[in-house]
Amino acid sequence: MSRPEHIAPPEIFYGEDEARKYTDNSRITAIQAEMAYRALELLNLSEGPKYLLDIGCGSGLSGEILEEEGHIWVGMDISSSMLDVANEREVEGDLFLQDAGQGMAFRPGVFDGCISVSVLQWLCNADKTINRPKARLQRFFSTLYASLNKGARAVFQFYPENDDQIELIIDVATRCGFEGGLLVDYPNSKKAKKYYLCLFAGSQTGVKNQMPKALGEDGEEHPDEVKSIQYEKRRQVSKRRRNDRKSLKTKDWINNKKRVAREKGDKVVANDSKFTGRKRKNH
Repeated sequence: MSRPEHIAPPEIFYGEDEARKYTDNSRITAIQAEMAYRALELLNLSEGPKYLLDIGCGSGLSGEILEEEGHIWVGMDISSSMLDVANEREVEGDLFLQDAGQGMAFRPGVFDGCISVSVLQWLCNADKTINRPKARLQRFFSTLYASLNKGARAVFQFYPENDDQIELIIDVATRCGFEGGLLVDYPNSKKAKKYYLCLFAGSQTGVKNQMPKALGEDGEEHPDEVKSIQYEKRRQVSKRRRNDRKSLKTKDWINNKKRVAREKGDKVVANDSKFTGRKRKNH
């Protein structure tokens, strides 16, 4: 399938129909919630409500997770249709229609952290002649860095297209002052593998920034994959049982079945012969 960012710019791709379909899809909302919880976990926030920024907030699915965890949030998105759905859903966050590639104009040091789900790869797409990925990333990361408290984290779940894209993103973020790097959850899984860029806006006095540990790093499997494996094992056992039942049809098994039928008084029961239960040759 084509990547969404190759089909159309985000403000066009996420039109009214796509915005509603995205929000009403139970599978998408479940995945979005899982990734938002993981991003929030990677922020490693201290106790108490925090003031957080949700970049590419869409219809407010990830913002609702921040809300449930007791935080105050601000959301920004390039799609007016997505924000319309968010307003209809009456989310609590303040919403801004904004292209992240043009930067942001929040007060310096205002946010305690930032999350973003499935957005960062869009900034690497030159969908218009005026859009130069490196320049857009530069503007984005420099203004984001300025808007974060010292030592605050920014966590981006994204879908990189290739290694060159990852290298470009990390290089630009580093040049804008961020520390940190890439974290890959469940790296050996095709379905559960997820990329998170974990960035630090400087460091607090006496505290050394340390990259969090990726899930599945020690070989553990995603819970959904464990369920899938268990299901496949049950299917294999069931299949073996069916095959075993087929293999039971020996000469003795057939003769016993005919004997039982005769005792029941069934009218049509084949006579026993030397050919009973013999396997036919393939011609």
